[in-house]
Amino acid sequence: MQAYPALFLFYVSLIALLPSTASATQLNNPYTEDEGNRSVLYESFTERPKHLDPAVAYSSNEYAIIGQIYEPPFQYHYLKRPYQLIPATASKMPEIHYLNANGEPLAQGAKDSDIIFTDYIIDIKPNTHYQPHPALAKNSAGDYLYHQLSAEKIDALHSLADFKNTDSRELIADDYIYQIKRLAYPKLQSPIAEVMKNYIVGFDEFAKQTADVPITALKNQPLTGVEVLNRYSYRIRIKGKYPQFLFWLAMPFFSPMPWEADAFYSQAGLADKNITLDWFPIGTGAYFLAENNPNRRMILLKNPLFHSETYPSEGEADDLAKGLLQDAGKPLPFIDKVVFMLEKETIPYWSKFLQGYYDLSGIASDSFDQAIQFTGSGGARLTEAMQEKGIQLQTAVTTSNYYLGFNMLDATVGGSSESARKLRQAIAIAVDFEEYIAIFMNGRGVTAQGVLPPAIYGFAEGQAGINPYVYHWKDGKVQRKAISDAKQLLTEAGYQGGIDPKTKESLILYFDTTAVSVDDRPRMNWYRKQFEKLGIKLVVRATDYNRFQEKLRIGNAQLFFLGWNVDYPDPENFLFLLYGPHSKVKYGGENSSNYQNPEFDRLFEQMRNMDNGEQRYQLIQQLQEIVRHDAPWLLGFHPKNFALYHGWYKNLKPNLMANNQLKYTHIDTASRAEKRQQWNQPLFWPLLVGLGVFVLLLIPAIKAYYRRTHKTDL
Repeated sequence: MQAYPALFLFYVSLIALLPSTASATQLNNPYTEDEGNRSVLYESFTERPKHLDPAVAYSSNEYAIIGQIYEPPFQYHYLKRPYQLIPATASKMPEIHYLNANGEPLAQGAKDSDIIFTDYIIDIKPNTHYQPHPALAKNSAGDYLYHQLSAEKIDALHSLADFKNTDSRELIADDYIYQIKRLAYPKLQSPIAEVMKNYIVGFDEFAKQTADVPITALKNQPLTGVEVLNRYSYRIRIKGKYPQFLFWLAMPFFSPMPWEADAFYSQAGLADKNITLDWFPIGTGAYFLAENNPNRRMILLKNPLFHSETYPSEGEADDLAKGLLQDAGKPLPFIDKVVFMLEKETIPYWSKFLQGYYDLSGIASDSFDQAIQFTGSGGARLTEAMQEKGIQLQTAVTTSNYYLGFNMLDATVGGSSESARKLRQAIAIAVDFEEYIAIFMNGRGVTAQGVLPPAIYGFAEGQAGINPYVYHWKDGKVQRKAISDAKQLLTEAGYQGGIDPKTKESLILYFDTTAVSVDDRPRMNWYRKQFEKLGIKLVVRATDYNRFQEKLRIGNAQLFFLGWNVDYPDPENFLFLLYGPHSKVKYGGENSSNYQNPEFDRLFEQMRNMDNGEQRYQLIQQLQEIVRHDAPWLLGFHPKNFALYHGWYKNLKPNLMANNQLKYTHIDTASRAEKRQQWNQPLFWPLLVGLGVFVLLLIPAIKAYYRRTHKTDL
């Protein structure tokens, strides 16, 4: 028994070695201690961006990175709505001149038919510099250090960080001209090349002339539609009048590119090392990509040479009350470092967000009920658990449209006959997209009443904006028509009870889709049930993406589901999806339904290049009415974004058009550090209890051991 006090002392010493709960640090902190109190923003990504070259990049995960690095001449005001373009690297908004066929200026108020060319004169700010980069490094004699690397030097390289020297230079007008040439260069395959050849003078000719030349030769190749006027000024000439071209000038496609970048990256052997422009961009924006490790993380650092820019001093009427103008006039950006961590699974990401180790989060379906609850009126609000953490909910209806399209070239569902039109209208009533949103989207969406989503000019609110062929307006609310109305239309179409008069059996329709996984089956079954309401049999033909696109291209799909995200906030960017000359089969355009209505086309041509005003607004309403009546689409829904932000995330306002919003973000690091400490206190008492149980279990063995030892000694 004399050994027991020693055992007790051993147990006490273990307790003493453990830190007290009050003074313990965050043992689960995935970041370094010095990072915790710095101005760092923590986000995540699930799939690495494929392209970081602004001539080629065209997806949201790519824009999340390059929008912070590259700067087109114009940008969207962060706070003002409707969305308003303002200068970025430009010193002012462009001068716009209309010209006749001889290139002579036209008087103000000239007819659109007289405008053969439009000139955009763009002046950029002096003293704007590129981020430090090896492509710009020179020796004392003024020669570029790394433009003619030997094979041996390239073999020794592993990353861009292996280059010891970097340098910068001033942004000049010629850099914007050079980027437009890159858009036309066929070997880069820019996704907007087909669009721009219809507008920028000489664009198509330049593409043909440079088809077989190396990219390093673009610098000295003339493109007639663009011209450097002086070091800080350039001109772009387009065909006709196209007001929407100004919106393109706010997209990363038209960001500047120094010719030195292509001279550097085009060297043989660098691509084998992943040392490419798609991997390591070079821009003038608020941030530069300091680390690109797509298997772990991507890191943006504040550009030390970023030009002078301040947080906006004005916005909407309630922005001041919401605290969105507290940083007015302060220099941008506020954050020193942005860390994008790879997170392929939603559950660990969600857990880290709740612990404060991510500053923002989307809401996956399996955590939706934990975060959001709906009010009696259908509104969404945070649960009490989220409110107690001070989490902020931001919702915004996206500027996108998802629809179920009919192939208007199809003998059954297509065409302009009264029978086909009533068949489409009947189906439009039967397919209940309110139910779809509730079941498959957790209520995160609003049903589409027309082609245009909210926040786009021409969208009509309330009763004036409903689709009267699918909905009633009752008691101040939209209400879907009864299935009996759909069955009546089906009878008038010649398919009473859903029976095809040709076969005397249920009408069979074919739905082509890329939904091939097991998880997609509930949605496909839902679609079948919607058509069963009318007695129609829906056959789902699942296929891979490439085959699906081929079916659309040749017009071999009968029904299909597609979506469109807006490129710029103008109704033309949605309504052109139904413009006859953009037919997918006939012209290879984006009109996948192959819809063609002469009256729609006439009104669209009249509307598309008009300035916003009452006349344009009325034309848009006429176009919407034609689409609702003809029903080439089942007008589906506009998704609604739900995002959660911790209380320390400041200057939070939805901006669905801006790609460069990180420079406006402000993190209250002191509040974050305090909350992290509060939410991540380690609990040692379970360990102590476990140790105690372990010791108690050892006591009988120790007793037995001492008995045997004592007996042996005797």
